[in-house]
Amino acid sequence: MAHSNSASSQSITPMMTPLEVYRAKVSENLLDDPAQQQAVLALDMLFKQLMPQPYSARLSHSQSIKGLYLWGDVGRGKTFLMDLFFDCLPSEGKLRLHFHRFMARIHQALREHSGQRNPLKLIANNLAKECKVLCFDEFFVSDIGDAMILAGLFEQLFEQGVVLVATSNIPIDRLYENGLARHKFLPCIALLQKHTQMLHLNGSQDHRMHTLADGVSEEALASTSQNIAPIDVLDFDSIFNKLTPNAPSIGQSHIRICQRNIPIIRATLNTQQPSVAWFDFNALCDGPRSQLDYIEIASKFNILMLSNVPRLGGEVKGWIRARGTEDGTGENQAETTGERKLSYAANDDPARRFISLIDELYDQNVILYLSCEVPLKELYQGGALSFEFRRTYSRLIEMSRSA
Repeated sequence: MAHSNSASSQSITPMMTPLEVYRAKVSENLLDDPAQQQAVLALDMLFKQLMPQPYSARLSHSQSIKGLYLWGDVGRGKTFLMDLFFDCLPSEGKLRLHFHRFMARIHQALREHSGQRNPLKLIANNLAKECKVLCFDEFFVSDIGDAMILAGLFEQLFEQGVVLVATSNIPIDRLYENGLARHKFLPCIALLQKHTQMLHLNGSQDHRMHTLADGVSEEALASTSQNIAPIDVLDFDSIFNKLTPNAPSIGQSHIRICQRNIPIIRATLNTQQPSVAWFDFNALCDGPRSQLDYIEIASKFNILMLSNVPRLGGEVKGWIRARGTEDGTGENQAETTGERKLSYAANDDPARRFISLIDELYDQNVILYLSCEVPLKELYQGGALSFEFRRTYSRLIEMSRSA
């Protein structure tokens, strides 16, 4: 969910600080997690530094404010705390984006500024005009194109005084670990270490699991939830009809997403009722799909139904050796990447797309009906994406509880 606001901060009345909001939530029903205390205090201090008096004394122009980089295992409350901080800020001068959405926006801006001198500086200037505080969720770099862009972009953003608050599952020095030409990403790591305070949320409690209904096991919920279940539990035709009473279905076998046709089983777009789309897993995850496809789908539909989800992962094998070149640092230079053995399971490519799809649906609060060939806990076995899929599984459990 992207947040961008334009109301004048001068009209803001005294507000609660992140620490006050957190304490209020704990007094209601939030589990008091000692591992979150350091992060809450750091967010509270950052909030006060950003606010005018009476929260803090004005900083001199020469003083820079360090942002925060919150990292830890899945379900430790990183996104919750960042959003709590974001909601406490005045409505003007802040921007909150999922990292995938942030990079999609940057790539679009690069296309718009194609041919101009130093486009990253132009993009950073525009972002700095839009926001003083930039928050993004799930900082995880896996693409060499993103890695090469980020160092230059962050250098310009920090020069403009933009304050970064980010969440991630890994520490800063492990970003883009083992990535192609990682040495070109090291300046970005140095910038993050200089301009943000890194905090590890290392509690033992997965809050998504903690908030499951009393007396209901994680396994039972994964098997019998109203919106996530094995294929023989859910009648998708019946569910679709109940979700869209009297709403005409789209009279075609595909929809147009990012200038391409994607097969669809049933769908409806209706301003009076929630818009619903029913896809087969292969249509969304077993083909040439990108995060941009999932961003547009999540923006179009309130409810997504995905059927025939297979068991993902499998035995990891060395499949190919890749040879190629990439642009060097100097003009007309090229750097040979040489042979590079890639190890992954047969179903890791669709699994990677599935992870990206769930991230986007989760971030945009899209309701998901998921029909799997196996119980949810067995959805990913082996494979090279076990670390990444832990977040997906945790989010699926939370989505199943809130549906």
